[in-house]
Amino acid sequence: MRDIDKFRGCLIGGAAGDALGYAVEFMQEEEIFSRFGEGGIREYSLVNDKALISDDTQMTLFTANGLLLCTTRAMMKGLRLSYIDYIRDMYKCWLKTQQGLFPTKNEYKKSWLLNIPALYDTRAPGNTCLSAIAQGAQGTIDKPINNSKGCGGVMRIAPIGLYFTDMDMPIADSDMLAADAAALTHGHELGVIPAAGLAHMIRLLSEGDIGLTDAVDDMIRSMRTLFEGREHISYFTELLTRAKDLALSDTPDLDAIHSLGEGWVAEETLAIAVFCAVRYENDFERAICTSVNHNGDSDSVGAVTGNILGTYTGFEKIPNKFKQKLELSDTILEIADDLYNDCKMSEFGNIYDPVWDKKYIRAIYPFIR
Repeated sequence: MRDIDKFRGCLIGGAAGDALGYAVEFMQEEEIFSRFGEGGIREYSLVNDKALISDDTQMTLFTANGLLLCTTRAMMKGLRLSYIDYIRDMYKCWLKTQQGLFPTKNEYKKSWLLNIPALYDTRAPGNTCLSAIAQGAQGTIDKPINNSKGCGGVMRIAPIGLYFTDMDMPIADSDMLAADAAALTHGHELGVIPAAGLAHMIRLLSEGDIGLTDAVDDMIRSMRTLFEGREHISYFTELLTRAKDLALSDTPDLDAIHSLGEGWVAEETLAIAVFCAVRYENDFERAICTSVNHNGDSDSVGAVTGNILGTYTGFEKIPNKFKQKLELSDTILEIADDLYNDCKMSEFGNIYDPVWDKKYIRAIYPFIR
């Protein structure tokens, strides 16, 4: 059953892990522990009284916008382009935020997110995402545009698992949509398969009361079937199995994380996130703190950990200190609620939602410039 608490928990949880990790993303462990103490960073490092999100959460919002825009245009205007076409368009909109100033009054906008000035700050965006989108984001699984397996493909994908909760689309199809979305910019199999794996876990956790360990096992089995015959599927399933097994062992946190990698590449990001979420499934704070206090890609691992555990625990169980002063939290919650509620209007129906119209038809929300 669709549960708005899980939708909010997924996106706010991901943003919380992202913001916590963004402050230490390029630090080595020695510097983190020297600066923040023996336990590492455990509170937001504020800038102008805000915990800043990175490109991970920015792109997550645009992924969600693509899903909602596709459905709305289909229901209101009969347009039948695919979800992947709209997601591609939204990534191009995100690229605009990385290239210049807040848009001028007369600029045509496809996304209402382009009306939010705070999204125009560059937050260490990945070079692969920037270059691939600048070239049109035309990659597919079978026709890759590069050989990148960076984590930029997986860290933005959680809305796909959320959105199709309890919908008619089979879970294997929503998994493949997540893989297709990652393949727009990342060509290596291991840049794509983890995106499908994350979407699978998010949807399972959102749809029911499945335990985290069971969700990981189901994801591994499903990825093995979905990507049967692919060159790197055995390595992926072995790595994720090891991550789960380490979480259930008494191996110290950092030793386990070091054995899984640093998270700069997608399969390692998901593996470390799975380790942290399973080991601390009842302690959101400890899970995301563990996920960011290491040598690797702290914000992306934190974001994916937060997506997983936020879906599992729900928004209400995320500690208040990670909800307060989080940059763009109102916008993140609004997108989460839109994913949950979906478009209620149709071309020949009687329902009219003026706010939805401003967002997903005219892109003039929250104000007209």
